[in-house]
Amino acid sequence: MSEAIQKLLGEHDDDDLSALTRTEHKLGQEDQIFLKDGEKCWFVSLKDVRLFESEGNYVRVYFNQFKPLILKSLNNLEDRLDHTFFRTNRKFIVNLRWVQNVENWFNGGLKLTLKDGSQVEVSRRQSARFRELMSL
Repeated sequence: MSEAIQKLLGEHDDDDLSALTRTEHKLGQEDQIFLKDGEKCWFVSLKDVRLFESEGNYVRVYFNQFKPLILKSLNNLEDRLDHTFFRTNRKFIVNLRWVQNVENWFNGGLKLTLKDGSQVEVSRRQSARFRELMSL
């Protein structure tokens, strides 16, 4: 009987480990995600996503000409994305591969211009992190 319990515990530990491994995998440029907004659904490669914007308990995902809203927090999303995505402030995460121009902004902040022409401010705190991350 104790062998059966040990076997069950051992299998349970393996399940926990595989679940942990799944959640530790960071999503990168080559990964695809499934998005559903109302009746519309998309499989989107993360390299096509230029921006994530927080809207309360939801996140707006900007890719191509679409901007679906998903039920997810920006903090949760930030934890799942790899280093090619950067949290610029409380409201935005940008895909660094979409950044076309970086300018100094007010109070030590930065302003990013993306390839589609949209602009995102980087907070003062995140600007220091951005400079450190992007410099040699």
